[in-house]
Amino acid sequence: MSIRIVLESVLRNCDGVKVTPEHVKQLAGWKPNAERTEEIPFTVARVILQDFTGVPLLADLAAMRSAAQKMGKDPKKIEPLVPVDMVVDHSIRSTSSAPRTRSTST
Repeated sequence: MSIRIVLESVLRNCDGVKVTPEHVKQLAGWKPNAERTEEIPFTVARVILQDFTGVPLLADLAAMRSAAQKMGKDPKKIEPLVPVDMVVDHSIRSTSSAPRTRSTST
């Protein structure tokens, strides 16, 4: 089953440079017990980050965008190469709150 995932990645990312049609052919003819002589160029389709690793990543992206802007470059060009999802769970806290107001009718 995992060979299908790798083959799908190679097919989706076949650009003729980093991933070539020859890579696709090699992987399509994959044999489980064959000698491995070539590397398979694998590109992930998506990255999922937990808040523990995602928050530093967001800080790094913000710092790189800020540096690009200071250098007169377009900060919007600083983007991950693959889609990134961040899962935020237990680390959100409220640092202030307001009392609830009640509406009373007489």
